[in-house]
Amino acid sequence: MPYQRSTAGPQYGTDRPIHRDVRLHKRTPSRCTRTTPSTSASGASGRYAAFGNAAPGNLLTGFGFYELYWLVDFANACIILHILGGYQMYSQQIFTVVDRWFAARFPESAFVNKTYAVRLVPGLPRYGLNLQRLCFRTAYVATTTALAVVFPYFNEVLGLLGALTFWPLVIYLPVQMYCVQRRVRAWTPTWVALQAFNVVCFTVGTFAFVGCVEGVVKKRLG
Repeated sequence: MPYQRSTAGPQYGTDRPIHRDVRLHKRTPSRCTRTTPSTSASGASGRYAAFGNAAPGNLLTGFGFYELYWLVDFANACIILHILGGYQMYSQQIFTVVDRWFAARFPESAFVNKTYAVRLVPGLPRYGLNLQRLCFRTAYVATTTALAVVFPYFNEVLGLLGALTFWPLVIYLPVQMYCVQRRVRAWTPTWVALQAFNVVCFTVGTFAFVGCVEGVVKKRLG
């Protein structure tokens, strides 16, 4: 998932619609096949199998390992690159809804609908600047950054967001889209299996969300 979000983020960040590409459908399973074993091996097998619940959230500094500063800095840079794609992809959905709402609410406003051609760097093509998008997205980033500062618990907050979005975005919507696309009728064996899988993942996500909330509260109050 992180790799998929990182590669999909720049695409969803554009204003132009993304056309259906057969190569994308062929590459996505291969990416998942390559990244899932490596992520599971480093996270589940390497960390929890060795240390259990005592495994630190940050393997580089959780054991008091601070000697190789360049390695820690490089790992932090990789984390930033790792999260940028997901942040952009999920935020783009909010940006799209807000842009459409403003355009429908203020159809005659130049602040909302007019785009100015601005050349930021000499020699490069002009950039289309919209004042409403600039102001709202700046405020959005500032707000989310302020929330991140208020709750500076990377692993707990990341787990909370992951548990909150896991079931609806990763399980429920794909299952419903598959049922509609394949015309899976209700109470057939395939439908029952998919709905059972849906319920199990919802239960797991609910327990994970409750545990993450407990972790955030303990970190904040402790």
